Amino acid sequence: MVIAQKLDEMGKPAWIALMILSFLAFWPLGLAILAFMIWSGRMACGHYGYGNQDRWQHKMARMQERMDRLRERMGGQPGSGFGGFGSGFGLWGRAPSSGNHAFDEYRNETLRRLEEEEREFRDFLQRLRFAKDKTEFDAFMAERRNRQAPDTQQPQG
Repeated sequence: MVIAQKLDEMGKPAWIALMILSFLAFWPLGLAILAFMIWSGRMACGHYGYGNQDRWQHKMARMQERMDRLRERMGGQPGSGFGGFGSGFGLWGRAPSSGNHAFDEYRNETLRRLEEEEREFRDFLQRLRFAKDKTEFDAFMAERRNRQAPDTQQPQG
């Protein structure tokens, strides 16, 4: 397909122009070209276009990891929107003034309260995980003791 290679070299706008011209000339030919473009993945949709989503998701995950590391270095918590430079605060950790002193106080108090609630929630989750791990470990040890006990109490004959 020499024509397809030439159009691929010119890029997606050439394919779109060909499709529009073919619709103007003879609409079934335009539909055929459109179907070919979707089927071959040249429109980045259909079966062949879905592989690109994984690539973008991978890039977004890597960017999120980098932002979390930056927040950690700057003093904030990873994944949180509070603290550090990643939250929209100024250089000294304070929000820029809105010009309304009452609103600025309300905003600062609300952000402080949210940070405290976030910290309490993270502590709660950590205690919950520890309790679950301890329960699983205790169950494992009890099962192990029960399994070893019959072996040591067997009568010797």
